[in-house]
Amino acid sequence: MVRRRKLKSRSITLTASAPVAAEPTPFRWVVLAGVWLVYATFGMATVSLAPLVAPIERDLDVSHGMMGFVFGAWQAVFIVSAVPCGTLIDRIGARRALPLAAFFIAASGLMRSFAPDAATLWVAVAVFGIGGPIVSIAAPKLISGWFQGAERGFAMGIYGTGPALGSVTVLSLTNSVMMPAFGGDWRAILQLWAGLALGAGVVWLLISMSARVHSAESPAAAGSSSRSKRKPEPPTPQSAGIGQLLRMPSVQMLLVMAFGIFAFNHGLNNWLPEILRSRGMTAAEAGFWATVPTLVGIASALTLPRLATPGRRYRLLLLLCLSATLSSLMLRADSGSVLLAGLVVQGIARASLTTIMILTLVEMPGIGEARAGVASGMFFSAGEMGGALGPLLLGALHDLTGGFGAGLWMLTAIGSGLIVGALRMERMARG
Repeated sequence: MVRRRKLKSRSITLTASAPVAAEPTPFRWVVLAGVWLVYATFGMATVSLAPLVAPIERDLDVSHGMMGFVFGAWQAVFIVSAVPCGTLIDRIGARRALPLAAFFIAASGLMRSFAPDAATLWVAVAVFGIGGPIVSIAAPKLISGWFQGAERGFAMGIYGTGPALGSVTVLSLTNSVMMPAFGGDWRAILQLWAGLALGAGVVWLLISMSARVHSAESPAAAGSSSRSKRKPEPPTPQSAGIGQLLRMPSVQMLLVMAFGIFAFNHGLNNWLPEILRSRGMTAAEAGFWATVPTLVGIASALTLPRLATPGRRYRLLLLLCLSATLSSLMLRADSGSVLLAGLVVQGIARASLTTIMILTLVEMPGIGEARAGVASGMFFSAGEMGGALGPLLLGALHDLTGGFGAGLWMLTAIGSGLIVGALRMERMARG
C-alpha cells in the first residue's frame, strides 16, 4: 500500500511538471519574449554606469578605485541573496518572481539617478543585487519548463541575447545620443533606463496572467497536488540541500569556475569603455567599440549553446575559456586591427560561457527541476563573489599603477585558471 501510494504521487508529479514537454505550444515563444524583455533590462542595468564614469566621478568627486567599489556593490549583495532567491523561486514559481526582479531593477536605476554622493550611489547599485539573482535564476527555470531537448539550448541562447542587446543599447547610445539629448544630465538617462525596466515588468505581468502560463507552471501545482493526496512530509532544510550539492565534485568545480568567469566578465565589462579611452578614443568612440563584444556575443549566444550537447559540451567550454584568455592579451595592443580582434574574441566567450555552465548545471544528475533554483542560486552566489571582486581589483590596480596593464594581466591569469578548470571538468565527465 505504501509503495502504491508513492508511485501514485510520483506519477502525479511527473504529469503536472511536464505539460509543455508533452504538448508543445506556440505560446512558449510569447513566454520567451517576456523573459527576454525583462532580461534585457538586466543587461542595461549592469552597464548603465560604465559609459558615465567620467561625469559621475566629476560630479560626485570620486576616484577610479571608488567607482570600482561602486561597480561591485550589486555583486556583493547578489552573493548573499542568490540562494534565498533561488529557494523563493522554487516555492512561489518563476512566473510570480519575475515581476519582482523588474521592480528591483527599476528601483535601483531610479535611486542611482538621485545619488548625491558615492555612498548613496553604492546603496543604489546594491539594490540591484536583489533583482539580479531573481531574473538570473527565474529565466532558466522558466525556459527549462517550456522547452525541451536541443530547443532548450536554443531558447536559452535567445534569452541570453536580452542582456547583450540591453547593454549594446546603453553603451552605444549613452554618449552619442542620450547625453546630447538630455543636455549632459546623466541622472535623467538613468531615470529613462529605470522606466524601461518598469515597463518590462508590466509586460511580463500581462503575459503571466494568461491561463496557459498558469496551467503550465509546474512546481507549485505539482507540490500542491501531491501533498493533497498524501501525508505531509517534513521539508528538507535548505542547509541540508545545499550541503548535499556541495558534496558533489562536479558542483564544486562548477562553483570555482563560476567565480572565475564572473570575475573576468564583470571586471572587463565595467571597465571596457575606460580601457578603450586609455587607448586614445573619445567617450563616444569608446562606447561604440565597447558594443563589439556584445554584438558578436549575440551571434555566439544563438549558436554555441545549441551546439553544447553533452558529448561536446566540455570541449566547447575549453575553447571559450581559451578565447577569453586570448582576448585579455589582445586588448593590450595599440593596433586597431588587433584590438578589434580582441573585442571579437571576447564577445565569443562572454556571451556563451555562463549560458553553457547553467545548461550543464540544470541537466546535471542529482539536481533536476526540483533543486534547479537552489543550485542556480549557489552558482550565482559563487559567481558574484568573483563579480564583485573583478571590477574592484581592476579599479584599485589602475589607481596603484596609473593604467590598466596590471589589471589585464590579472584577467589573463584568471583565464588561464579557467582553462585548467575546463580540462578538469572534461576529465570528471569522462570518469
